[in-house]
Amino acid sequence: MKGHACVILLMCLSCVCATALQVKRGDEPEAVPAQRGTEELTRDYKPPKEVDLQTLQELDADDETLVKYKEALLGSTADVLDEGGQNVLLKALVFAPVDHEETVLDLTGDLSQFKHRPIVVKEGAEYKIKLIFRVQREIVSGLRYFEADYRKGIRVDKANFMVGNYGPKTEEHIFQSPVDELPVGMMRRGVYIVKSKFTDDDKNIYLEWEWSFSVKRDWE
Repeated sequence: MKGHACVILLMCLSCVCATALQVKRGDEPEAVPAQRGTEELTRDYKPPKEVDLQTLQELDADDETLVKYKEALLGSTADVLDEGGQNVLLKALVFAPVDHEETVLDLTGDLSQFKHRPIVVKEGAEYKIKLIFRVQREIVSGLRYFEADYRKGIRVDKANFMVGNYGPKTEEHIFQSPVDELPVGMMRRGVYIVKSKFTDDDKNIYLEWEWSFSVKRDWE
């Protein structure tokens, strides 16, 4: 029975091994290449059965070695801040050009303003997208960020990013996308509407919103 419990524990913990050293604001995790032109990373993928954090912590409580391993992997959750609301809180999206100042979209307030107040960007500029978020109660598996770009009502591009797996922590996590390039050329200048979604393997939708950017010859 004890061996069976160990197997269950290891299967559940496997979803967070890749991010055992959780990322704080200012750290830069390895970027995951975008999957462009695909709504789902894989339609046949079935996420592992969800097991709550308390159950994981109680498994094999008499095994000192395993208890220490879990503490090292998951950390202490006794004092993790709970702000209420959903398990995952997306705090901000940062539009981060490589050679220009960043623009921060605060996602904790009025989201409707971002669609009507486009970020002015220079054509052809390289940039990254950063996501700042918290996980406050349970382990979350397969966080993903989706976006679709529209111009004059027509979808011109779409992408999704695998953000990763995370356990509860008071500090904010930060995800950074690979470098991408803005449209370039007179015919591609103008305002683009971006429809964004932050979700996970269990199809929980933590946030959906729209924002915009305006491609011009220069930054102003």
